Amino acid sequence: MTPKLADLFHSVYREVRPRAPIPEFEIRFYPFSNLNNTIRLREGRILVRLSDLLEGAPETVLHSILHILIAKLYRKEIEQVHAARYRRFIGSHAIAARMHLIRQMRGRKRIASPQGRRFHLEEIFDDLNQRYFYGLMARPQMTWSANHSRHSLGHYDPAHNTIVVSRVFDRPEVPRFAIEYLVYHEMLHLRHPVKLRGSRRCVHSREFQAEEKLFPDLQKAKAFLKTL
Repeated sequence: MTPKLADLFHSVYREVRPRAPIPEFEIRFYPFSNLNNTIRLREGRILVRLSDLLEGAPETVLHSILHILIAKLYRKEIEQVHAARYRRFIGSHAIAARMHLIRQMRGRKRIASPQGRRFHLEEIFDDLNQRYFYGLMARPQMTWSANHSRHSLGHYDPAHNTIVVSRVFDRPEVPRFAIEYLVYHEMLHLRHPVKLRGSRRCVHSREFQAEEKLFPDLQKAKAFLKTL
């Protein structure tokens, strides 16, 4: 931990908790596989781990990150100027490119099989591709999740070009339109990548939402997902 970083922590801690004594603390840059930043309070000592992607980041950005971490730790309100500054930084093309490269180099994607007990994900993708995209979409890796997650039903990972679907869908009582909708939704993420608008990430653009409405069983599928 450099003296400059220690001074910055002192300044931000006083900003968030002006009357509290500053505890012992340690800040390290750590080679996460993503742009992760963590803070822990252990036996009165604060431990901060910052992604090594942030080494060399502007002091204003580090200030905002420390503000967000300390405010979260003590359940204080996060000032919007810091949240917006951090979003702008991580949404920049340079950082996005570095994050993508680091995830490919360091990240380990656990790929299982597209074949489930009831559904085959590659077959579902290919069928949807022909029906809605004229067969023009290149199929990414398709895999069932390692567990029956109800928190994350599915996601598209651009760094590993993989669509992951929760095994909670691979059951006899799940209607085909429900898993088709989920895969269709993730295919739209592949078709419409996340964009930065100002300081905000646009995950579901207008184009994304317009195409999603073309799915014929949209309302039935959403109603079923709520039961999960």
